[in-house]
Amino acid sequence: MDKRPHALVTGASSGIGAAIVERLLRDDWRVTGISRRPVTFDHPAFEHLSLDLAEVDSIAAAVADLAPTALVHAAGLLKVAPLGSLDHDDGAAMWRLHVDVAERLADALAPRLPKGGRIVFIGSRTASGAAGRGQYAATKAALVALARSWAIELAPRGITVNVVAPAATETPMLKDPTRATIAPKLPPIGRFIQPEEVAAAVAFLLSDEAAAITGQQFVICGGSSL
Repeated sequence: MDKRPHALVTGASSGIGAAIVERLLRDDWRVTGISRRPVTFDHPAFEHLSLDLAEVDSIAAAVADLAPTALVHAAGLLKVAPLGSLDHDDGAAMWRLHVDVAERLADALAPRLPKGGRIVFIGSRTASGAAGRGQYAATKAALVALARSWAIELAPRGITVNVVAPAATETPMLKDPTRATIAPKLPPIGRFIQPEEVAAAVAFLLSDEAAAITGQQFVICGGSSL
């Protein structure tokens, strides 16, 4: 029987999700990665679960046989628009992927998490508000509320729930041409956040050393919040 800890990571095919998978595999975790697109991790401890998370009604059945040590919800979508030009379908899609999927995964998996298990959501520095990004920011703020609420519920089992909230991160999402009218802001440190830096924070929150940290939002902003 494989005694390594097991993480379920969404958004595993690129960006922050892929960086988290790579980091956990290096840290000797067993990882199941969820994505629509195929992934190329050539590692014996990695398994891919092909799943379109937008099909929310299929999530519970897709993970019914999984009992991971940790859930990391990193799948994300960014659509930007100023007030007066909002696309309500875009807002609904972001809410579904960021919040509804988090709810459904946690609801399905939390009863099966072991004592000392972990839940980490990838949020955003914009959760505190950002011009032109209101719909996106609202979904990321909702993750903080979920994390704090569930942290209270799961604390008696030693299960922690936290949010890692980066500022603009060097991922394909950053270069999405649909956000050309509202460009990402370069952090004061003079560069964008790297996916590996976000993955390192996630790895820490999944570690034994972070057992007393729960219900928190860890902001990795390069000074953007100052």
